[in-house]
Amino acid sequence: MKSSRDRTWSVGEVAQRFDLPTNVLRHWESVGLLTPARDSADRRRYARADIVRVAAIQRNKDAGMTLDQIAVLLDAGAPERHAVLQAHLDDLDRRMEQMRISREMTEHSYNCKAHDIGACPGFQRHVSDLMGAFE
Repeated sequence: MKSSRDRTWSVGEVAQRFDLPTNVLRHWESVGLLTPARDSADRRRYARADIVRVAAIQRNKDAGMTLDQIAVLLDAGAPERHAVLQAHLDDLDRRMEQMRISREMTEHSYNCKAHDIGACPGFQRHVSDLMGAFE
């Protein structure tokens, strides 16, 4: 009897579990991100290691990585791996700071009693860094 670690899944099962169209999985395969085994009828069969890769691809796409960057991430032997990963970390830090400022601005707007939020000095502080050229 096969253990659950030996189980495989069809492209449809994987797509459904990850809420992806099957053509996305096929595309990821065509660009070399996935290499599922084939059964005797030439149907894709995804093993646990393939599922881990699908999850990693999806997580990193959600975080803003391109498929080219993800390919480097998944290739431990890629000479540019550390440079690509550092660039992504820098981008994440930049976007997280932008989100922090946006959250503070939204929270201020939510609580502000000013009739015209754009005229509120507290609100304007959240965009002052973008308005420098207009000062």
